[in-house]
Formats: sequence, C-alpha cells, structure tokens
Amino acid sequence: MRWLGHLLVATVALLVALPFVWMAYAAFIPPEAVFSGDIFGQLGFSLANFEVLGRGGFWEGFWGRLLFSVLLTGGVTLLQLTTGFLAAYAIKEGTKILPFFLVLLAIPVELLLVPLYGLLVGLKILDTLWALVLPFAASPFIVYLLFQGMRTVPEELLEAARLDGAGHRVLLTRILLPLLRPQLIAAGVLAFAAHWNLVLYPRIVAGSKELKTVQTWITDLQRQNPADWGPLSAAALAATLPLVIIYLLYERRIVETFEEGLKG
Repeated sequence: MRWLGHLLVATVALLVALPFVWMAYAAFIPPEAVFSGDIFGQLGFSLANFEVLGRGGFWEGFWGRLLFSVLLTGGVTLLQLTTGFLAAYAIKEGTKILPFFLVLLAIPVELLLVPLYGLLVGLKILDTLWALVLPFAASPFIVYLLFQGMRTVPEELLEAARLDGAGHRVLLTRILLPLLRPQLIAAGVLAFAAHWNLVLYPRIVAGSKELKTVQTWITDLQRQNPADWGPLSAAALAATLPLVIIYLLYERRIVETFEEGLKG
C-alpha cells in the first residue's frame, strides 16, 4: 500500500504546483496566443509581457518596484528580528510584557488601520517611506516565536556565563544569538513573507508612484487590464520568485524550528 501513499502525495504536489506552472507558462507565451485563445497551439517563448511591464514603470530604475520591495521588506524584517530578539530576552529575564504581545496577536490588523492612519497624519509621515516601515518595527508573532526559542536554552548555561562576569551584551551576542540562529532564520522568512504580501496597508498610506510595492502595483495592473493574463502572469512571476528563493534556501530550517516547537 506504500505506492498508494506515494501516489496521493504526488497528486497533491501536482495540484499545488499546477497554478505556479501555469503562471510561469503564461508569462512567456506570445500575447497574440492569449487573445486568440489558442494558448497551446502557438507554443513559443516571448519576453513581450515583461516589456509591457516596463512600459508601465515596473522595471523603472534598477529593477524598479521589485528591488524597492525587496529592500523595503528586508529592512522591515531585520528591524523586526532586532526588536523581537531584544523583547524576547527582556521577557525571559522577567519583564512582565508577554500578555501584552499575546493580546496584540489576537487583534486583527484591519482594526488598527483607521487609528494608525490618524497617527501617521499627526506625525506628518503619511505617504513617506517611514509610513511603510515604522508601524512594523516590532512583531508580536516574532517576539513570541523567539521567546519560545529562548525557553529551550538551558538556564544553567546562562548562569555559568553570569558567574564568569558576562553581562547582557555578552549573553545576547555570544550565547543566545548563535543558539537561536534556526529560530531567527525561520522568523525572518515568515516575517519577510508576511510583509511582502501586504496590499491594503501600503495602498492606504503610500499612494506615491515611487513608494508602490510589487503587490500594490500588480493590483493596479489587474484593475486596469483584468483580462490581460500575459503581463499579469509576468508580474506575478516576478513577485513570487523572491519568496520561492528564500523558502528553498531556508526550508529545512523552518521545518526543524516548528518540529522542535511541536515536540516542546
């Protein structure tokens, strides 16, 4: 019966991969094949769909919206890991702020959009880069994930370091940081993916053309040309590749991290 299990896994994998295969195929087929309806009869390789994106400003500058989104999301991810790491350490050392982060985890982000918008207007940073970064300086989920990782570190190890004269800086950089590397990688990948896929928030707080992220740019393209599947598939493929590359690079770390969490 083992072959039946392999067949089931292969079927599920095929169904999951099929939309991505179709997206990649549609991104490179000639535009006339899409509009003619003969998408399999006119097989060919064409970069015309990516040229359409260029005319719309997608590749403006050095990789345009794609590089801007990668740098923005990467910066937010590093900021969340830094603040989350320090907050998790503070909780481990006895600071009573864990319930505060647990409450924030239970609040839907959409409920915070209106008061956050008013706050950004009051600070006069609406429609600026700071509006896309500062509200995401800390993540309750990242704090909780890293705190759970710190709980697995033997307290005897930390006490021995304190007896040798180690302070907070040494404990953080020389002991906890190397030991929590798998958790930091997993948290970073999840934080990157979560921020990369944001659409509603950046559309509300940053309407300038130079501040458009990949996701907001694609939604604009879809609204303007809802049936033009070639450019839409090309844009979706470009927007998906960074996440696919990151997941492929760190997939083992993510699985190991959550397996340890389930065992704990």
